[in-house]
Amino acid sequence: MSGEHADHRTPREPEAPHRTLADREDEGSAPAGGDESTSPADRPLHVERIRAASRRAGETFGHLSLYTESVYPHGTHPALVPGIGVDEQRRRYTLDWLIFAVAGLATAAFVVWGVLAPEQVGEVTGDLFDWTMANAGWLFTVIASVITVFMLGLAISKYGRIRLGRDDEKPEYSNFAWIAMLFAAGLGVGVFFFGPSEPLTHFITPPPETYEAESVQALHRALAQSFYHWGFHAWGIYALVGASIAYVAYRRGRVPLFSSLFRTLFGQRHAEGFAGQLVDIFAIVATLFGTAASLGFAALQIGEGSRVAFGVEVSNPVIVVIIAILAIGFIVSAVSGISRGIRYLSSINIVLTLGVVLMVFLLGPTLFLLNLLPASLMEYLGEIFDMMGRTSSWGEETTAFQGWWTVFFWAWWIAWSPFVGIFIARISRGRTLRQFILCVMFIPSSLVTLCFGILGGASIWMYREGADGFSDDMSDEEVLFELVANIPFADWLPYLLMVIIAIFFITAADSASVIMGIMSTRGNPNPRRLVVVFWGLVMAGVSAVMILTSGDTAITGMQNLLMVAALPFTVVLILVMIAFLKELRSDPRTIREAYARQAVTDAVVEGVEAHGDDFAIAVHKTAPGEGAGRDFDTSTEDVTEWYQRTDEDDNPVEYDYATDSWADGWEPDEEAALDRAQRFAVPGTTPDDVSEADAQPNPGDEPTTASGDDSPPAGGEPHAGGEPTRNS
Repeated sequence: MSGEHADHRTPREPEAPHRTLADREDEGSAPAGGDESTSPADRPLHVERIRAASRRAGETFGHLSLYTESVYPHGTHPALVPGIGVDEQRRRYTLDWLIFAVAGLATAAFVVWGVLAPEQVGEVTGDLFDWTMANAGWLFTVIASVITVFMLGLAISKYGRIRLGRDDEKPEYSNFAWIAMLFAAGLGVGVFFFGPSEPLTHFITPPPETYEAESVQALHRALAQSFYHWGFHAWGIYALVGASIAYVAYRRGRVPLFSSLFRTLFGQRHAEGFAGQLVDIFAIVATLFGTAASLGFAALQIGEGSRVAFGVEVSNPVIVVIIAILAIGFIVSAVSGISRGIRYLSSINIVLTLGVVLMVFLLGPTLFLLNLLPASLMEYLGEIFDMMGRTSSWGEETTAFQGWWTVFFWAWWIAWSPFVGIFIARISRGRTLRQFILCVMFIPSSLVTLCFGILGGASIWMYREGADGFSDDMSDEEVLFELVANIPFADWLPYLLMVIIAIFFITAADSASVIMGIMSTRGNPNPRRLVVVFWGLVMAGVSAVMILTSGDTAITGMQNLLMVAALPFTVVLILVMIAFLKELRSDPRTIREAYARQAVTDAVVEGVEAHGDDFAIAVHKTAPGEGAGRDFDTSTEDVTEWYQRTDEDDNPVEYDYATDSWADGWEPDEEAALDRAQRFAVPGTTPDDVSEADAQPNPGDEPTTASGDDSPPAGGEPHAGGEPTRNS
């Protein structure tokens, strides 16, 4: 190895201001005057190592030159592409008639069938549910655990430092605002419907082969089982969808559709053709039935509140009327100018929700809860592998329990994942993958766990103490209102709870109808109002059918339909993991790091063998196939096709990455430039929050410097245009 610094820069190499990340980092540590002749030995080793690998990128693979345009789009080596945001691309949005016809008309026909022949639909869906549990129940259990392990593996792997955005992109929101929105995403209808009732049910009727009913052991297992259903397994599913959508949209420049994830598996032609359309259809159907189930739960809860507060006799027709009223509310919100006002109201809703939980904690069995919460958390952590391993092999009773509880929840989370995933993707632009995964999996789940521990623990305590209204045959929707009825100074709470639940659902369904509109219009961030109204009506219709086909138990129909609808999308999530990992393996940062490892390893071995301690690393041209990139083929379409810029008709257009300019002179108009800021306008935050993010360390991640993601080291739902609302 030579002690001189050999700089074999080709005449076409971009000059300042567009430098590689390593060059920019080197400039920050160079002496005043920026002496380019500084010896490599005078620079920090990590700086010279990264700089050497970056400059050699593309020149060491065979005879290919870094700027051979016939090989690399726009004369840019794939290791040096900084990333592309979807808002930097040129697209023409139209209604995808195949997706709209198949997903829309098929579900609309199902609604008509359910209204005309509810008993027949109930029988058919019941049979499909039985078949799904017998033949695919294991799949839901396995996929939830596999996704959890997969996402944690990505977080701690070398891919964890890849940014969900351009290399130099900063987070859209300050850490405080971002974490607050993640907390908000964990709250919703489900917390009030299942928070008090599920732990109580598990206490009265423990999972098979566990503990004696109503024993001390059953008390702790009841909360642990609920934590399992609502904890980081659920948020691991959301994190997978959110991370993959954020990556392809803000790193690869594709529309935030599930079909965009499969270019590396299907190829561009198939991903944008029938195969991709089929994936998007599955995503729409899953979202439709998942949101419809939430609408049903909200209607049941409000119906029970009406009985308690106003003496209204609750029946299926009454529930359907409540569904219709809620549907009118979220459809009006989605297509009118009152959406922003409702979202401000939803922010107040979060405060009210936490206030109700705090009120139960302070005015309820406070000392009992203080002892129960840590003990139940330890029970959860100690028994988590046992709960993960429960399948039909444990017998018929376990099969029935899994179908009614665990598998049902996994199906619900899978059905909700397109919706919640897009929400957390949009608010997490600019975060690293590691930070995103750890915060998304553990921040919302910690809040949900706390709420379940307080509401569920208080319900169990009141049941054990024989409080008025508590019995072993209570319906799920009754438990919440019997709980607050036994809280002192809380006669007004039933009225407030009905308002909170209604707002939670209206804001969520408002966004869901828009998201389905986006998915059926090729990613158009502002779908036509008629399309949005159509999805809102179908959603309400599906929810009504779920209630009408339930028979004696209102939840049965929702459970049956949700399980069947989520099954195809479960297969999609398996493919998402494969496609996402393949994308990460060809990421520009991954290529740079591979080159750096190979180059430094070769150089150190050769230097020590030839010169002992007295050598320095230099960059020089090698024979074809002998350089740092010899084990990485950067000429394949999988590596280069994604950053070829095109016009609205998909015709290639030259693009200068040094100046971020199009050869044909195209520029985004002022409205499009402002759209990005408006998309992320949420209650309680402003564009100024971005500057706050720059000054704060990233939670769940290693600190980084301003030089980009190559620098050494020093967690509601989307509305139209991405304005977040709340989760169910």
